[in-house]
Amino acid sequence: MSNALRFLKNLSFPSLCRSPHSAISTAPNNKPITSMEVEVKLRLPNAVSHQRVSSILSPYHLKTHAQENIFFDGANSELSSKLAVLRLRFYDLDAQCIVSLKAKPVISNGISRIEEDEEPLDPSIGRACVSDPWRLLLIDSSRVIQRVRDKYGIGDKGLVCLGGFRNVRAVYEWKGLKLELDETHYEFGINYEIECESSDPERAKDLLEELLKSHGIEYSYSTVSKFAIFRSGKLPQ
Repeated sequence: MSNALRFLKNLSFPSLCRSPHSAISTAPNNKPITSMEVEVKLRLPNAVSHQRVSSILSPYHLKTHAQENIFFDGANSELSSKLAVLRLRFYDLDAQCIVSLKAKPVISNGISRIEEDEEPLDPSIGRACVSDPWRLLLIDSSRVIQRVRDKYGIGDKGLVCLGGFRNVRAVYEWKGLKLELDETHYEFGINYEIECESSDPERAKDLLEELLKSHGIEYSYSTVSKFAIFRSGKLPQ
């Protein structure tokens, strides 16, 4: 059993789309941080490769997060029809929650580019919204939710919860790069990936490929996002 899987088993995640346990309240708005997220994404073929990378990078380990990712769309596909999705990400047993609006993803040659706007959300509010997605549209203080309402024209039927997946993310600081080693658990299988967000993705990709090749670790360029894998219902070939 991998270390990441042990970590998952030792945590009792709240079930996806479960009942709320808190009433809605609001929090102060944040400055806009809309940006283009640019990441190197390399897929590892199996748990053995994942464990080897984990061992090699262990001297550079910073932290490990247990993540739960829940996704939403308009009842009439208002978001997905425009290549967008709304996500709530919970960290480490609801220690933190981030609401993100992602749009127009493009991935080519192992480099992913996607428009992203995100801000923190009270985890108890997030949990209530997972159970009752219509509550999301009531959070007037959220810049991200306001964009969902105004830009994508969510109709009277509101938002629907699509479900989601869980991820164990180990974070490393290596050669000036922030590396994220992922073990992603879907209902239909486990996917392994190493990511690196960078303003110079070609250089970051070269360094990562050199690292993997020098240790004889197989890899391939990721061709789809984690969300796309989730929606397809099957692991990439």
